Amino acid sequence: MIILQGGCQCGRHRYTARLQKPEGYFCHCRMCQKAFGNIFATFINLPVADVRWDTPEPAWYASSRIARRGFCATCGTPLAFHYLDGDYMDLAVGSLDEPDCIRPTDHTGVESRLAGWCEPVALPESRIDDNARIRERWQAAYGPDTEPGRPPSA
Repeated sequence: MIILQGGCQCGRHRYTARLQKPEGYFCHCRMCQKAFGNIFATFINLPVADVRWDTPEPAWYASSRIARRGFCATCGTPLAFHYLDGDYMDLAVGSLDEPDCIRPTDHTGVESRLAGWCEPVALPESRIDDNARIRERWQAAYGPDTEPGRPPSA
């Protein structure tokens, strides 16, 4: 068990997390690109029960009908991702006090990867729409003809 600490840039929100393995992943989906204002997001995935907010919880934004994202409303730091019906959540690797202790293990959401901006290391890759559970959640919320991981048109 690894104990990690992290928080936002201004220090308003701090957390302590218990992680089984020092592993994280890259997410290239359009939702994460928009939320991070970057070409991908990096996360660790762990049980919700293994995350303790040491200060008040961050603000939460309902980024879709199936998930929410935690962020600091003061400095804007993206901190977390959580499926509304999930027992697990993701914490942003960049919000960790010691992010270099995490090693990347895979890429997900590669259907939205911006090839000209990314030189992927030799890690496994997957598409969001190949994950049956995510695809079912998304399509139950937005309809059978929608593409998981892409913001629905207004």
